[in-house]
Amino acid sequence: MPISWEPFVEVIRRHRHILLTTHVRPDGDGLGSMRGLAETLEQQGKQVRMVVASNYPARYQFLNADGRIERFTLPGDSWQQTEAVVVMDTGTRNQLGDFAAFMDGLSVDKVVIDHHRTQDDLRALTLVDTSAEATGRLAYEAIRALGGRPTPSAADALFTALAMDTGWFRHSNATPKTFALAAELVEAGARPEILYDLLFEQNSLPRLKLMGAVLERIRTDCDGKVAYTELRVQDYVATGALPSDSEDLVNFTRSVTGVEVGLFFMEQPRGGVKVSFRSRARVDVERVAKQFGGGGHRLASGATLETSLDVAQERVLAAVRDAVREINA
Repeated sequence: MPISWEPFVEVIRRHRHILLTTHVRPDGDGLGSMRGLAETLEQQGKQVRMVVASNYPARYQFLNADGRIERFTLPGDSWQQTEAVVVMDTGTRNQLGDFAAFMDGLSVDKVVIDHHRTQDDLRALTLVDTSAEATGRLAYEAIRALGGRPTPSAADALFTALAMDTGWFRHSNATPKTFALAAELVEAGARPEILYDLLFEQNSLPRLKLMGAVLERIRTDCDGKVAYTELRVQDYVATGALPSDSEDLVNFTRSVTGVEVGLFFMEQPRGGVKVSFRSRARVDVERVAKQFGGGGHRLASGATLETSLDVAQERVLAAVRDAVREINA
């Protein structure tokens, strides 16, 4: 449903010091959206700071070449003077990490800009359009509502957001409107050929080794309709990779011929197991993820289980089997 941007514009007009953030383990959509909007706000005389409550992924270092995106840590004293907070690409508390508690303690205007269906009450102005293929589109709409136009560097950031959340325009959420927006961003200065090289052709050797471990462990279930694989904590030490190097590896599971649902189980260094769900088309994996306190989109969702890897696989596979049986009933 289209968003009315007037309340957001009013919030921005009232304040000068604005703090932007996105979810932990940030991806191209979250970071690109945040970076693109930040540039427009600064052009309009705002004092903008950007934070993320987790380590910054090396893959997206080109979006933070100036080091402006800060690592948020509690108690957050250096960010207390903000007058408004804008959260991008998530509306759930667990996706904000330590920033959620910090935000709870702030008596300032708060805004959520997101395209996911799963939302918590963050006591914020919530601007959500689940029909948007990426939060990058919503960031672009917000920029236009403020009377701005993306600079070439902002266009690069927004193109990254749009491209990454559509699988570089391969997924079913890429529509004619998606390509029209991509064209506008290219006209504004986005460089698809350079961005593709930075995102997909600059893999570190540790990431490639991690990829090999994931591929070696792929197994199938439900007569080949489900494929799943895993990463264990010790894999990071063995390969020299970082947790952020696991981004997109779930897509290998969905790429197996005949698979309806792909699953990626990742042991977390702090404990528990993060599960990524991908559906080819017929199974609503958001419904499955919600059974485990997660959420996301119909075709791409996630959840975290505070269990061992074996228990997480047993529970999630049982739920996915039920979902696959439903579509074949």
